[in-house]
Amino acid sequence: MFKHGFQNFSNFRLVLAFSGGLVLLFIVAPLLGLLFGTSPESLVATINDKEVTDSIWLTLLTSMAATILMGFGAIPLAYILARKNFCCRRLILGIIDLPVVIPHSAAGIAILAIISRDTVVGKTAGFFDLNLVGHPLGIMSAMAFVSLPFLINAARDGFAEIPVRLEKAAQNLGASHFKVFFSISLPLAKRSILSGLILMFARGMSEFGAVIIVAYHPMITPVLIYERFNSFGLNYARPVALLFILVCLVFFIILRMILKEKKLHA
Repeated sequence: MFKHGFQNFSNFRLVLAFSGGLVLLFIVAPLLGLLFGTSPESLVATINDKEVTDSIWLTLLTSMAATILMGFGAIPLAYILARKNFCCRRLILGIIDLPVVIPHSAAGIAILAIISRDTVVGKTAGFFDLNLVGHPLGIMSAMAFVSLPFLINAARDGFAEIPVRLEKAAQNLGASHFKVFFSISLPLAKRSILSGLILMFARGMSEFGAVIIVAYHPMITPVLIYERFNSFGLNYARPVALLFILVCLVFFIILRMILKEKKLHA
């Protein structure tokens, strides 16, 4: 009986490994094809291409700025959604998730309808001699719109896991709501918040559909890849795509190492 049970367990693990391996292969195979299909010479030439490096820096900086700026409002909103039951809460949760499911070209049009010159936001920006369409601020708006749900949902889940009794105990001892939030709630939920920030940053970096409608120029890297593929073909676009993937990989390995380091010292 023991031998039969062990054999069944081994077969079960084999099936899991095989099915999981197929999924992993599905992810890895295109990346390997991209890697082996790009010559070292073309990759070096791409690294030395100022248009490419400028687009990568623009992508990183706009996504990071959008994540940081929107985080100041998204984290308090996540806390409210985790702690309070109020009218229309489910409606608000549905609205937050909406940018994830709508076509991103539609998201770009929605953003454009808010920031174009003839809107209140566009006219206000015009007083400062700013045209948000075709501006890094417009890019940040498009990135933030499609990526905010990842931060809000991750932070909300983190706050929801904190026992309410800890906050109540601190308040009973005389701590203000602000002190409870910054000394108890925020530190205990920091893992989820940091993960949400990373997810939002990553999603913003990869955005194409919304950004291309709001700001074709200056080009972020996903738009540049499309431009080169559309104008010159696969061989010209492939090195840019590979370089951008490598930059993203290095960047997120560093971020995950920092996150793991914080966990070890927690």
